[in-house]
Amino acid sequence: MSFWLRQHGFALASALVHLRRSPGGFLFNILVVAIALALPFAGVTLLDNVRPMSEQLSVDPEVSVFLKQDTARADAEALATSLRQLVRDKQAKIIFTPREKALDELKNKSGLTDVLVTLGENPLPDSYVLKLDAFRNAQAGGDVDALAEQIRALPGVDTVQVDSAWVKRLAALLNILRLALLLLAVTLGTVVIAVVFNTIRLQVLTQREEIIVSKLIGATDTFIHRPFYYTGALLGLCAGGVALGAVALALQPLNQAIAEFARLYASEFQLAPLAPAAMAGLLALSAALGLAGAVLSVQRHLARLD
Repeated sequence: MSFWLRQHGFALASALVHLRRSPGGFLFNILVVAIALALPFAGVTLLDNVRPMSEQLSVDPEVSVFLKQDTARADAEALATSLRQLVRDKQAKIIFTPREKALDELKNKSGLTDVLVTLGENPLPDSYVLKLDAFRNAQAGGDVDALAEQIRALPGVDTVQVDSAWVKRLAALLNILRLALLLLAVTLGTVVIAVVFNTIRLQVLTQREEIIVSKLIGATDTFIHRPFYYTGALLGLCAGGVALGAVALALQPLNQAIAEFARLYASEFQLAPLAPAAMAGLLALSAALGLAGAVLSVQRHLARLD
């Protein structure tokens, strides 16, 4: 174990020595990779802030069921049994509103008593309201729509209204944003690997004679490759740190603009930095991308020296 640690310590020290020989080029590569990483990191930060807000917007969807005008009261009340069978696997509250009660509530709320009296008979039907559990995604919204279709098929039902459309639109929008962020991350991740690939290629060409001498005195391929791997991982790690720092600095002016907009809607929404665990994960991903670029470059270009 101690021998393994010494080997990796020597490889890391060797990588740092070579980086100190050309710090300008290394810093420039960090900047290029950091720019490529900043966009997906900013997208992750945005989605991390929007996700809890979208969960807070979850609602208890209501399904309003209006019966036909000629439905007898006994048949209308008996419909409750069929509705309970349809929602038996869901937490739901079923409220029956007789047409007389609906008319009284309309008179009290609208102030149109005189107008309603002139109509003669009650124009409102008997109705049910089904209050279901809250849902937060489009799939659950689809279940509510399927339930509404089943209710429409019941005898005596005239109209069914569902108020879940806006929640499904929000869930669909978030899914689109996640997919767009994934495509952006894959594209820019490829850019990162390409930049590291080219950086390691130049370093291999610079150290060509040193590598040949090392092989002549018996150095193994693993021993020769390891410092280049550390160089790629360090490049990715440093670039990830710079990208996270840039995103954190950008949050301050963004929050000032967002605060003015949110104030118009009586909201205090602000963008918050990622949690430490999420930042550590992104740094690890950046280092892994740098390592992947280094491995590809080393396997390709050192093979030619053999």
